[in-house]
Amino acid sequence: MSLLARCCLFAASTLFVLRVLRWGGADRLEGWKSHLFLDNGFGSSCSAEQIRLYFPLPWLVGAAWFVIGPFVPGARGHG
Repeated sequence: MSLLARCCLFAASTLFVLRVLRWGGADRLEGWKSHLFLDNGFGSSCSAEQIRLYFPLPWLVGAAWFVIGPFVPGARGHG
């Protein structure tokens, strides 16, 4: 994956997480729609506060992948 593609993917995921955390996205995801993003078996019963709690966790993994990728060729996702 090229550096430009990695940066665009990370920027898009960051904007999405910010939308959920800061700009009212968690309120819109409450109910059955949260199950599309939180595949934990009880996604449809998550409140907005729980969604705000769970959403940063995958983003942190993605941030680590983004930072490690330029230094570790195997982590870049060549396929």
